[in-house]
Amino acid sequence: MEKLYKKGLILEYFTVGYNIIEAIVSIWFGKIANSIALIGFGLDSIVESFSGIILIWRLSKHKKVSKIEEEKTEKKAVFLVGITFFILGCYVLIESIKKLITGDIPEQSLPGIIIAFASIIVMPILAWQKYIVGKQINSKALISDSKETIACSFLSFALILGLGGNFLFGLWQLDPMVGIFVSIFLFNEGKEIFEDFKKEKKE
Repeated sequence: MEKLYKKGLILEYFTVGYNIIEAIVSIWFGKIANSIALIGFGLDSIVESFSGIILIWRLSKHKKVSKIEEEKTEKKAVFLVGITFFILGCYVLIESIKKLITGDIPEQSLPGIIIAFASIIVMPILAWQKYIVGKQINSKALISDSKETIACSFLSFALILGLGGNFLFGLWQLDPMVGIFVSIFLFNEGKEIFEDFKKEKKE
C-alpha cells in the first residue's frame, strides 16, 4: 500500500512539473497568436498543476494523521479540485464569447498545434496511471484528478481542431468556438465532482 501512495505522489509531481511547463509555453504562444483556445489550454494546465498540488498535499497526509482526519483531507481535496474546473470554465467562456462578438481574429499558431499533439500522447497515459492507483488506494480525490487529466486530452483534440482549422483554412471562428466547448466541458466535470461530494456528505 505504501508503494502505491509513493507512486501516486510521483505521478502528481510529474503532473505539476509537466503542466507548469505546458502552461507557460501555451499562454506565451497564445498571447502571441491572440488565441483564446490556446490561452484557455494553458490556463487548464495551471488548474491541473493546482489540482496536482492539492493531491500531493492529500497523499502526503497518509499515515501522518488519524484515519478520520485523512478522510476529511480527502473530502477537502475533492471539493477543491471541483472548484478549479469552474474557475477556468468561467474565464474561457467569457473570453470566447467576447472574441466572437468583437471579431478579434487570432493568428495562426504552429507551436500551439505541436503542444496539443504532445499533450495527446502524454495525458492519457498519465490519467490511466492515476485512475489505477486511485482505485487501488480508494482515493476519490485521485480518481477525480485523473478525470481532470483526461479532460486535458479532450481539450487537446479540440485545440487541434481550432488551431488547425485556422492554420489550414483561415477559419478563425473555430478558435473561440473551441473555447466555448472547453468551458462547457469544464463546467460539466466540476458539476459531477460536486454532485459526488454532496452524495458523500448525505451518507
